[in-house]
Amino acid sequence: MKAKQIQTQTAAPSNPPLRLLTAVPLCDGHDSAINTINLELIRQGIEVIYLGYHRSARDVVRAAIQEDVRAIGLSSYNGGHVEFFAEVIDLLAAQGAAEIGVFGGGGGTITRADAARMKRNGVDAIFFAGTPLADVVKFVKESYAGPCQRGVRPRAQARLTSDRQLAQALTGVATDPTKHKLQPAEPVTRAVGITGPGGAGKTTLIDELVRRFLAADPRARLAILSHDPSLVGQGALLGDRATMIYSQNDRVFMRSLATRGRAGGLSPATGRCLHLLKRCGFSLVLVETVGIGQEALPFGRELVDEAILVLSPDYGSRLQLQKIVMLDAADIVVLNKADHPGAPTAAAEIAQRLALNPRGQKQVVTAAKRHQDAGVNELFELLRP
Repeated sequence: MKAKQIQTQTAAPSNPPLRLLTAVPLCDGHDSAINTINLELIRQGIEVIYLGYHRSARDVVRAAIQEDVRAIGLSSYNGGHVEFFAEVIDLLAAQGAAEIGVFGGGGGTITRADAARMKRNGVDAIFFAGTPLADVVKFVKESYAGPCQRGVRPRAQARLTSDRQLAQALTGVATDPTKHKLQPAEPVTRAVGITGPGGAGKTTLIDELVRRFLAADPRARLAILSHDPSLVGQGALLGDRATMIYSQNDRVFMRSLATRGRAGGLSPATGRCLHLLKRCGFSLVLVETVGIGQEALPFGRELVDEAILVLSPDYGSRLQLQKIVMLDAADIVVLNKADHPGAPTAAAEIAQRLALNPRGQKQVVTAAKRHQDAGVNELFELLRP
């Protein structure tokens, strides 16, 4: 396939934080220990993609490959750990990602004999109850922070045909824009940006939209570029995957980015990653920002084709509503959590605010957590090709 030259600004290669995926296995709802470990890893400058609990080995491996992490940390308190860890390692090998490390723990559930067996199966380390957090962090940094013996990266001229290839290409453009200047000359996919304050329900809304897109077209493939906040040189909790259900699907590619000190809801690498995703044959690319404030305008037309602002009824007084500058820039305004008190009043106030903008903006009222919500159905129809 012919390739075309992509003009990018020359930037010095960055030294990105170590990225790990953590999760709790299937049929296990014990997340107290993993949450404690996650926070300590973040404090030590590590970016943690948290998949949540009750996750299958297939979900874990898919997410680890798409996020291009160095290792997977599993917390297992329900038994079946020998088999579960082994399945994760086998699936990684089958996907050409055997260099992704696997470690974990399980309080008193995993015995010393089990740990020895698991290490023979390829697990890097098992930590027991009472292990100091400093020891866990030390092991992670010493084992995974150095150079990784990668699988073969795709040639610049090659089509990015697998999650593994695409994930590694995204890491390349995110860390060093000079590495991947050639990309396949694919048609450019439509991108939709979704933003709003924290707690408005953006992630739940995206997950419900994904369910509808996948059901409507059995050939549809979606990409999600999500963002969570972090400071320069520090770690981050990238946790949008933990609340998603329908997006755990082989037809959905999701990548999580930390803002790394960038204000406005996006990452310094967002533009480059989105440029690549829009040329990889997806049916639609969804971009979710971090929770934004009144002043933020995260999207320009060079990034997305449509911008959606998601609000909840708890935005404050009508005066506060007047201050939200994204209300002037959004193509669609979603009032989510319509089942909350005050939603009818909020819908009326937002409608009055939008009426002052001569742009033909649309308002949709949703309760994204409600099964087959009519408002989410309406939004889906607005976004369908």
